[in-house]
Amino acid sequence: MSKLINDFVSKDVINQPLFIKGVLKGATDKGAPYLTITLQDKSGSISSKLWNVLPTQEEIAQVGKIINVSGDVIDYNNTLQLRIRNIEEVDMSLIDMNDFIIKSDVPIDDLKIKINDTIHSIKNNIYRDIIKNLYSLYGDDFYSYPAASKIHHSFMGGLAVHVCGMIDLANEVCKLYPQLNRDLLISGVLAHDIGKMVEFSGPITTEYTLEGKLIGHISIVQGQIMEISKRLNVQDSEESILLRHMVLSHHGHLEYGSPVLPMVQEAEVLYFIDNLDARLNSLDTLLKPIKPGSFSPKVFSLENRSFYKPKE
Repeated sequence: MSKLINDFVSKDVINQPLFIKGVLKGATDKGAPYLTITLQDKSGSISSKLWNVLPTQEEIAQVGKIINVSGDVIDYNNTLQLRIRNIEEVDMSLIDMNDFIIKSDVPIDDLKIKINDTIHSIKNNIYRDIIKNLYSLYGDDFYSYPAASKIHHSFMGGLAVHVCGMIDLANEVCKLYPQLNRDLLISGVLAHDIGKMVEFSGPITTEYTLEGKLIGHISIVQGQIMEISKRLNVQDSEESILLRHMVLSHHGHLEYGSPVLPMVQEAEVLYFIDNLDARLNSLDTLLKPIKPGSFSPKVFSLENRSFYKPKE
């Protein structure tokens, strides 16, 4: 009987089907080829190594496939890792994909209600109409996409979970700082990442599309808002310009991919709450498999820092 990845412990010997989330090719100092494979089931993921990889094994190890994996679970730098002995093709007719897809813990219906209620809570007609038209472009597909391919909320439904988390943060910040325009901030939250529906290839085998690589989700959304604004004949309104600025500046820094820096206070807040929600999700995922009283491996996306998991 297969064991869930989140139940793996050091020295486990496994022989079971797993989903390939990512593959990186490498070579040892002596030139021997190896693969770093991220394997996944519905409970979580685990990094694995396949040393001295054979050409036939390299052909099998493709992102998006389910393969049978045999190997040993080891403790490496306070994190569990899988040392693969062999991989094989599986009979897909015997596979239920639901056993291998990480999904949101929050029911989709709850996410839909929250998003729809938030859109209808926007008092300014221009902001509300732009956001309603923006979400109508994607329909229910919005609730299946991840927010990122790897770094944060990288699971089915993660994009909606990320937006809902930011809605909660935005509402609380607006209570603390009444000088903020809630309609503008909430509209920015709802719009900021929806371009990832075009940037990413799909909710399961999430890779960057050609448009995603060459244009990126920030410019994609800005263009969509401009098109909608023209259709509504509000393209020259301050609301349309401010909302486009929110999207264009939400990464906060030019070197992080924003073509402009935040220049209204709501844009500054959007950058911070986006970063806060993303980082806390990343840290939660990072620290779950770490033993209390130990440090995590260094994380490149978090300034190459290690994080300590307290004993209590």
